[in-house]
Amino acid sequence: MSHEQTTIEQQQEQKQQKQQQKDLAARVPDPEVVPKAKRRQFTAEYKLRIVREADAGTPGQIGSLLRREGLYSSYLSTWRRQREEGQLQALSSKKRGRKGQDPSAEELAQLQRENGRLRARLEQAEIIIDIQKKLSKLLGLTMDKTESDENAS
Repeated sequence: MSHEQTTIEQQQEQKQQKQQQKDLAARVPDPEVVPKAKRRQFTAEYKLRIVREADAGTPGQIGSLLRREGLYSSYLSTWRRQREEGQLQALSSKKRGRKGQDPSAEELAQLQRENGRLRARLEQAEIIIDIQKKLSKLLGLTMDKTESDENAS
């Protein structure tokens, strides 16, 4: 029986050691550096809430607000300026990247491309007709009466 008790005690001791190692690992921050930090984005509602809280508080309370939220004082001054300039318009999140094109501009570009393509086909057809006329003159072929009537009118 003493053998069983020692094995149980050893197992319990191993569990405690593993738990202590896990606790220690949880307390020690991960030394790995992230290759590129992710830029934080704040919603307009969040910005307005923070600015309102800061306006209602004393300077000491503003500092604790910024620490609690993990913000810099420059954020607060920028958001206040934005609020003064245009309330929600300046604080609303802006889409980044290229601006969307006007649908009529896209249609215009498509029609211009098609126009150019058709002009090229017309020019090619006129060249072919010219060559056919010259060839018929060289070979001494005459045009049918119906074709000459169409050309005359």
